[in-house]
Amino acid sequence: MEIKNKLRNFLEIPYDQLEKMNLLAVKKAKTTSPAELETEYRMYLKKEKRIKAVTICFSDIEGRFHMLDYDKAFLLKSADNLTFDGSSIRGFSSLKESDLRLQIDWPTLRHLPADIFGSGKIIIFAFILTNDKKPHPSDFRGMLGLYSNQLSRKRNIIGFVSAEVEGFVVDGVEAEEHYNVFKGFKLISSGGYYHSLPLDKLKMFIDKAAEAQRAMAFQNEKDHPEVAPSQFELNFSYSDALSACDKIQLYKLVCRQIAANMQMTATFLPKPISGINGSGMHLNFSLQKDGKNIFFDKKGKDSLSKTAWDGISKILNHAQEISLILNSSVNSYRRLDPAFEAPNQIKVSSKDRGSMVRIPTFNKETARIEIRSVAPDANPYLVAFTVLKTITEGRKLQKEKNKRERLSYLPGNINDAIKIFRSSEFTTKIIGEETKNKYIQFKQAAADRSPKELGAKVKRSEIIYHHEITNQMLWNDF
Repeated sequence: MEIKNKLRNFLEIPYDQLEKMNLLAVKKAKTTSPAELETEYRMYLKKEKRIKAVTICFSDIEGRFHMLDYDKAFLLKSADNLTFDGSSIRGFSSLKESDLRLQIDWPTLRHLPADIFGSGKIIIFAFILTNDKKPHPSDFRGMLGLYSNQLSRKRNIIGFVSAEVEGFVVDGVEAEEHYNVFKGFKLISSGGYYHSLPLDKLKMFIDKAAEAQRAMAFQNEKDHPEVAPSQFELNFSYSDALSACDKIQLYKLVCRQIAANMQMTATFLPKPISGINGSGMHLNFSLQKDGKNIFFDKKGKDSLSKTAWDGISKILNHAQEISLILNSSVNSYRRLDPAFEAPNQIKVSSKDRGSMVRIPTFNKETARIEIRSVAPDANPYLVAFTVLKTITEGRKLQKEKNKRERLSYLPGNINDAIKIFRSSEFTTKIIGEETKNKYIQFKQAAADRSPKELGAKVKRSEIIYHHEITNQMLWNDF
């Protein structure tokens, strides 16, 4: 071990110091221009000899997280001309036009916990560009960034998001790939909501994940076991939409790696186990203008402004059309059951957790709406992009006079969701026809690999052909 340390002097930063460095990076991202940060970080990387590699990350059209490790010296030399094979990434390019470009988003540079990511590494997010250096329409991180900048520039509006991402920890490494319909997943804890022994496996996992999040400047709020046994939720700070989605992707990555280190699997399947609560990704949305939360109005209904209520009306009006984006997998439609605190009704309520949109308790600064139907396996960038566009550009729900209001419901399965999504002019307007067709192609392929009826048991097909789990071998083997 002594010889190894002498030979490899790579950067390993204690968690407390790591948190300070990353919090400073967050502050700089808000107060310093991207060009200035690029200059500063290039100089830092050149000077810091203990960094060996830079991890550049991005997400595909379905939200699967991808990472490329670049040698530091090569990255500094070639940062303006980074290319990769897009034909190997679902939703980007065909074999005929495979080369795509990476545009480094320098303000996202963060130092990483060495015990999770390896020593001597930092991470930076990237935008995907076409070969002629235009934003790729299937890169919804890029699309969200462009739309957010547009809202800020033209209307002085910033979309803010806070995510409540739930997941399960189950026994065994790669438990999803080895899923057996007769045995199901093996739970590692029998505790429930806020109830777990201090040193049981679930609580130890949560503690480790929370420590890593804190070190990566997530600015933790709380963490706890959820309602179902072996279920967890770790909450982190409210931020602009793009930063919030970056945190979601890193959150899931960190949880998966920590679980694997403990010989377990962190799964973000919406309903991995029948008969108990599933996992959601409740997204809290608000809009700020001139630094003020424009969703708050003390005199408004439930203390929400007209802007907020108009946004709610638009979300409810387009709820069925955008369901395939918010609930993007076969498995996600198992979760939408109010008997297990998951919404299937297209309505708004301040109390009923079976409602698609809930109005949480808030104050002047924290006024927001909570969209409860979002599944944790959805592409967070695509979801945030869609919700922001729906709130700002959608059509309000029209109520017919002298007619009793009827309850409407979200689609009950992915096939119905695909049908509605495909026929929707609104979704075409939001994401464009070409990208929409790509997305439908992948969702239809997943649907075709599973039985039409969900049934009582979680099927092997809806697990192993899930977009977050599937590799090329599994798809080709079908």
